[in-house]
Amino acid sequence: MRSLPMARFPVPLRAGVVVAAALVATACGSGSGGGYGSGSGGGSGGGGSSGGSSGTVITTRSGADGTYLTDSSGRAVYLWVKDPKDKSVCSGACAGAWPPVPASGQVTASGGAKTADLGTITGAGGKKQVTYDGHPLYYFAGDSGAGQTNGQGSNGFGAKWWLVAPSGSAITSGSGPAGKPSSSASSGYGNGY
Repeated sequence: MRSLPMARFPVPLRAGVVVAAALVATACGSGSGGGYGSGSGGGSGGGGSSGGSSGTVITTRSGADGTYLTDSSGRAVYLWVKDPKDKSVCSGACAGAWPPVPASGQVTASGGAKTADLGTITGAGGKKQVTYDGHPLYYFAGDSGAGQTNGQGSNGFGAKWWLVAPSGSAITSGSGPAGKPSSSASSGYGNGY
């Protein structure tokens, strides 16, 4: 079979193929945890958990918005006020923008996070998802690494998204998206809890 050299295709088409391939590779991830934002400490050896067990680790980090929950790599996790207690209603495009924090292996707490507040549910996509004090936890696709909190105070898919304090409550003060002050006084508890 004869292959066509890439030089015969217009530059925009070649660039589009490269971008599409990168997006597919990113979306597919690798391993059982799913790559970017998997929250699993198993591959890095860091994890922050004692005993060297691999699994999802929820810990804390301090920043401009106070002390908030993160995964073992320092990536911020959020709650969505539309979710009822111990149930995720974020699916489809919502889950694309706000991927659920997957529960892989043993889910453990580190730093200021409390083991007693950790739990798991079967998320809207049918996979295990980490909860904290009854709140399903999510990443924000707009956060590209540790310490970023670009999703803080976002109002997407019909409700606000907030960082989670070690107490389990929503952090509704501090910086909003892109460093803009947040003015909402929401408690962060959706549907009456």
